[in-house]
Amino acid sequence: MSVYVPRLRVRLEDWCSWTGNSWDKIQAVVGRSFRVPARHENVYTMAANAVLRLIREYDIDPRNVGFLGLGTESSTDNATGAVIVRGMVDRALDDLHRPRLSRHMEVPEFKHACLGGIYALKAALRYVSCDAGDRVAIVVCADVAEYERGSSGEQTQGAGAVAMLVTREAKLFEVDLAHAGSASDYRGPDFRKPFARHFSKAYAAKTNRLNDFPVFSGKYSTFSYLDETVHAVEDMLRKLNVSAGKYYSSVHSLFFHRPYQMMPIQAMSFLYVRGLARGDHHQEELRALCNEAGVSPETVITEALSMPDLYASVAEHGEAVSDPYAATSAIAAIVRKKATFRDLLQRKMSLGASLVRDLGNLYSAALPSWLAAGFEEAGKQGLDLTHRPMVAVGYGSGDAAEAWPFRAVPGWEQAAARIQLQASLEGGIDLTRAQYEALHDGHEVTGLNYVPSGEFVISHVGEKYEPAFQDLGIEYYKYVG
Repeated sequence: MSVYVPRLRVRLEDWCSWTGNSWDKIQAVVGRSFRVPARHENVYTMAANAVLRLIREYDIDPRNVGFLGLGTESSTDNATGAVIVRGMVDRALDDLHRPRLSRHMEVPEFKHACLGGIYALKAALRYVSCDAGDRVAIVVCADVAEYERGSSGEQTQGAGAVAMLVTREAKLFEVDLAHAGSASDYRGPDFRKPFARHFSKAYAAKTNRLNDFPVFSGKYSTFSYLDETVHAVEDMLRKLNVSAGKYYSSVHSLFFHRPYQMMPIQAMSFLYVRGLARGDHHQEELRALCNEAGVSPETVITEALSMPDLYASVAEHGEAVSDPYAATSAIAAIVRKKATFRDLLQRKMSLGASLVRDLGNLYSAALPSWLAAGFEEAGKQGLDLTHRPMVAVGYGSGDAAEAWPFRAVPGWEQAAARIQLQASLEGGIDLTRAQYEALHDGHEVTGLNYVPSGEFVISHVGEKYEPAFQDLGIEYYKYVG
């Protein structure tokens, strides 16, 4: 694995002082900082940076790569994707006097909100398992999470990319796809980026540039996240033929898609209550929690066995009416305050968790970046992860989820030592309020002492639109050594 994040940074403590938000609350719920792409960067330059780092750090022979998959929801081209990344990397390899990537290489792009990267990784795993022969695959997850200033999502912004080398014989961890859980359902106006929004005068009126702010509904999106992740995890548990209680006790580490600090914690507390309600473990604990929350065990059990159609209320009423798991949510809120649950979080969900609080929301790269952080931290601490069972839970709004059991393989420490996520965070440039707002809104940025080096940049944008040749709006790139 390798990671790239832009150098420009917004410290959330600073952001709180600019906006009047509570720093205590923001650091507990969201994190410490987020990254912002510079004007010369986009999703493709970040992806190419991560891929080139991967090739160089792990000494990959580019001629042996048969699959390059891009997972993103931040594409700026509706026709191509991964081949743009391929083009940048090829020319940088020329400059480095190394062979280009194989001409006989697949270059698909995968899109499903934040799950696109996981779907890309799943396709790569299937590729190396089925028809790759002795060739390898590279998957890169890259995104720009951007929200309108003053919106409820502004503090959860971020940008970055994670590239992963996928081989038939794993060097870091192996995924048990046969027992992976999947779930999906249509959620209507959950979290969307309809192209038509750009033609509405009400959209992003304060900015001077084409932007990618999503259309989202906070509480409804939270209901959707919780509903789909639990169904994916429960599908995985069914395939593994293990109870929730036994699995949560035996698993070494849990990694979730994390748009912000609190969301995985909410998901785990929700899953914990669902396990109690489904009769997997500790019925006395369920009754005591129901007493404390003022709800009946029967209501929680009914919710755990239900399959609510979240979109039905939107289709009928034009908005999300209520939490379909109100009793479960009430108990989960109590669970999160219990010392026993906080101990479970510390033991099962702390690996790499501190480091990713400085990444912000990376959409499709959010879960891979937490995995990278977890393995890098485990290696530095000398932890024994070999053959320890772990789980990765991915999610994409709209919505769909994946739950994968995986294990670290012998010798994983050598591969983890090359990830260098901590090193990629070094050299951050803290933006002032004026610089952040100008960059965000498309105005001129002053006082920013930043000269790109060792990265890809957008060199210029095409302007020709003639019968014989057209490149209007097409971005051209170069590698700055």
